[in-house]
Amino acid sequence: MKRRTVLLLLGAAAARLAAAKSFGQGSPATLLNAPLQVQGEWGKSRREAVTAVISRMREVCLTGVKLLSDRQPSGLRVEDRTSGPPHIWLHNDASRIAWIIVDIGERDWCKLAYQFGHELGHVFANSWEPNSKPEPPCQWLEEALVEAFSLRGLGKLADSWEKRPVFTTDAWFGNAVRQYRRNVVENYERMASNEKQDPGVVWFRDYRSALEKQWGLGGPGQAAVPTILHELEADPRSTEDIGALNRWPERSAVPIERYLRLWQKSCNEIGAAGRLPMRLADLLGLQVRG
Repeated sequence: MKRRTVLLLLGAAAARLAAAKSFGQGSPATLLNAPLQVQGEWGKSRREAVTAVISRMREVCLTGVKLLSDRQPSGLRVEDRTSGPPHIWLHNDASRIAWIIVDIGERDWCKLAYQFGHELGHVFANSWEPNSKPEPPCQWLEEALVEAFSLRGLGKLADSWEKRPVFTTDAWFGNAVRQYRRNVVENYERMASNEKQDPGVVWFRDYRSALEKQWGLGGPGQAAVPTILHELEADPRSTEDIGALNRWPERSAVPIERYLRLWQKSCNEIGAAGRLPMRLADLLGLQVRG
């Protein structure tokens, strides 16, 4: 067995041992430190490199964010498949593993971080258990939230990559991540501009019917992404509120007024700041207090 393989196996064993010790000391795994598994067909991309990018993206997305949900997975699995869109696999076995599926090309680290960040957002929003099926009328909002969560993470990844290169001597790649993010954000901004309305009271009134039919991030829901991204970056504690989403039986299958009230109640239950649901209610002109 090659020395490199031995070292990788020893490193994996040490990680498992550290995780086991943390459980024994009363410190359960969180989404930030839960054991990470990488599997699937990654083409010519080395699995160690894939793991390094995913690990760094998880780190920058979640470091400094209070992980308050009582639905933390015991592990995180990321798999590359060459067909189908990125998604969370809602497997029905008894494990507490959150399973993320991505579809990327050879060493396409920007796309990997972007896709992974979006799906990590769904896990953060408690949408990884077997009963977490997406449903309208409010699925559009979760999709816009986790897309903004991923874009926020890409900005942090760019800064981190420049300061601590993921791979030796490639600090320059931080700028490539930053430009990739900028292109995505500008595309969403153009969509909002084409509708000639900033997401707000009038926008929501005009597009509510279309939004409530969406199962994913499409149509007018995409115009909301830059607005939500601004909220996440303007108020760092707003990000922690995503961890309070979907902790009620109906999940997204309720009218948005009730969805925001349930979200606010869930924030109170787990000790999250609760600012984001109220801010979105104000932006959309919805009465949800009381």
